[in-house]
Amino acid sequence: MDNNLPLAAFFRPKTLGDFVGQEQIIGPEAWLYKAIKSDQVPSLLFWGPPGSGKTTLALIIAKETKAEFVEISATENGKKDLMVIVDRARKSKRLGTKTILFIDEIHRWNKAQQDALLPQVENGTIILIGATTENPSFAVNGALLSRVKVVVLEALSEENLSLVISRSAKFLGFKAKKDVWNFIARVANGDARKALNILESVGTDGRAVTLDLVKQIINKPNLLYDKNGEEHYNIISALHKSMRGGDVNAAVYWMVRMLEAGEDPLYIARRLIRFASEDVGLANNSALLLANATYDACHKIGMPECGVNLAHCVAYLAKSPKSIAAYQAYNLIKEEIEKSGNLPVPLHIRNAPTKLMKDLNYGKGYKYTPLEDSSEQEYLPEKIRKKKFI
Repeated sequence: MDNNLPLAAFFRPKTLGDFVGQEQIIGPEAWLYKAIKSDQVPSLLFWGPPGSGKTTLALIIAKETKAEFVEISATENGKKDLMVIVDRARKSKRLGTKTILFIDEIHRWNKAQQDALLPQVENGTIILIGATTENPSFAVNGALLSRVKVVVLEALSEENLSLVISRSAKFLGFKAKKDVWNFIARVANGDARKALNILESVGTDGRAVTLDLVKQIINKPNLLYDKNGEEHYNIISALHKSMRGGDVNAAVYWMVRMLEAGEDPLYIARRLIRFASEDVGLANNSALLLANATYDACHKIGMPECGVNLAHCVAYLAKSPKSIAAYQAYNLIKEEIEKSGNLPVPLHIRNAPTKLMKDLNYGKGYKYTPLEDSSEQEYLPEKIRKKKFI
């Protein structure tokens, strides 16, 4: 083994056969598998959580299709670096060699930088493979998004991670009970890199690999919990109900418990945004503004700094007066729509941009509120015009 390489890099799969997980996109019947085998891979955008195999899969695609592989990071490289790569790719193309350009964290490039990719993708100078952990609908320019195929990678399952860990441990000669490897897989939360980093720390310790040793190395043995397991839902439920009940001490306690156990702060922030409308709602409209600002703060500065932003928001929501009027109205209207179907819009409040529509009485009799009394005007469909939802 190359002692200069981290374990995660050393055990990076080299072929599709070695790749673990993501069967939905690279299983034998999946379109990407067939595209790789037929050498017809288009420009792609890999969207998935950390450690799900985005970089590894890009490397494998380049190897399988015999393309030159160039990797850059959007946090370190810019348009100037891109144009150097493009110039080299043009020369390679003339010699019959394709170039795959892998851009990690592509969402961090600004519009001008992303736009610089458009002609290179369109004319085939490069095959772009971008990687992002952010929703590409918001993080990537629409023009670029329309020119690539979005591929969604999922967090690796515990079974996948257990296989990765046990293979690596066997190669290294580490010995332990199966439940030790399963525990590492569970606390890695779908991230193969994190799992192998834990294994690397265990292995370099020199002692027998036991569950207690793994917990000591992780350093939070009493706080670990599976983000997809029961304790995860128990604690988020405790947070939600504590805020709803106005117990600020309990609410902040449960929030900190989640963060210290390794929960994604953005997950908590999203729940706070929901709570701001569902439970606080019309009783305090500023709650939604603060919850959105808290999400933005978590996104910008991350952990551990954003912990205080979350504590601020949780305390505010817990102390705030509560109203579920908006939440109830939404559910009541949803039930009504399921029961009454697509009721027609009343003619007098329809838009009438054409003569035909005017001839059909679209907009006829509409009372313009700023200039005339519209207190008797109806806005709901005739069949439910007396209904009250909020």
